[in-house]
Amino acid sequence: MTGLYQRLEHGISVVDTGFVRPRFDASFLIVENGRAAFVDTGPNSAVPRLLGALEAHGLDRDAVDYVIPTHVHLDHAGGAGLLMQELPRAQLVIHPRGARHLIDPSMLMEGVRSVYGPEVAARDYGELVPVPAERVITTAEGMVIELSGRPLRFADTPGHARHHHCIWDEASQGWFTGDTFGIVYPELHTPRGPYIVPATAPVQFDQEALHASVARLLAQRPQVMYLTHYGAVRDAETLAVQFLAQVDAMADAARSLVNAPGRHDALKRAFGDIYIAELRRSGSTLADARLRELLATDIELNAQGLATWLDRN
Repeated sequence: MTGLYQRLEHGISVVDTGFVRPRFDASFLIVENGRAAFVDTGPNSAVPRLLGALEAHGLDRDAVDYVIPTHVHLDHAGGAGLLMQELPRAQLVIHPRGARHLIDPSMLMEGVRSVYGPEVAARDYGELVPVPAERVITTAEGMVIELSGRPLRFADTPGHARHHHCIWDEASQGWFTGDTFGIVYPELHTPRGPYIVPATAPVQFDQEALHASVARLLAQRPQVMYLTHYGAVRDAETLAVQFLAQVDAMADAARSLVNAPGRHDALKRAFGDIYIAELRRSGSTLADARLRELLATDIELNAQGLATWLDRN
């Protein structure tokens, strides 16, 4: 392992994009018979790291056949256009609901500015680079592409976002899950193993759809899950129980607070309490203040996401 990437089994490497903090945001590089694909890209600032990972693997830029964002949130797809400029033979493979936002990212950029503010958007994401429409492939449920004969199958997996697909890798018997299977930060691992926290960022959280999507992932009996936040985890069934129990607890808390004064802050307090309680049950000994610090961004975004869900319903 280097500071930037870690080689896993089955020709898969996890590349640390450097976004936010170390081991927070990943891109996965799949290599098969000298051909390559990236799953998720991180933001624009990650592109030199991804190109460096190619070089470290002894691969030229024209060895990349596919760039595959799991969805168009910018920590997963913000660097797609800039990366595609450097990869002359690559095609972008994207959910059909997300394709137009990477071909013309103006609305996506506007949405990011509205959520984070223009200064943070500029600092963290820069200006998005459009992807030429003729280089874009849109996916469909069950569709398969082959990376030098290695099948990668797509599943439509709403719940976190309606423009989200997951990718089944037959070789590793694993799913690339984006945010559909939540978030696992290495700093929050407990004596019982990884701790998983939901990702319900604005604006398309759907509790029922998320349950259905997770069930579909588990039905494949995966040996490994590749999470953009962060890395490869096993024992998917146990993690799914923890994940969905927290999702349901968050939804219940949100319903109880629908008309609460200062609702946003009330949601943040409730969600922080849910996460810390689960971490304590799993044996975490980190101080509450440190846990809230590590989870601060997720608590904020999840509160925004559940507020949107409450208002929509």
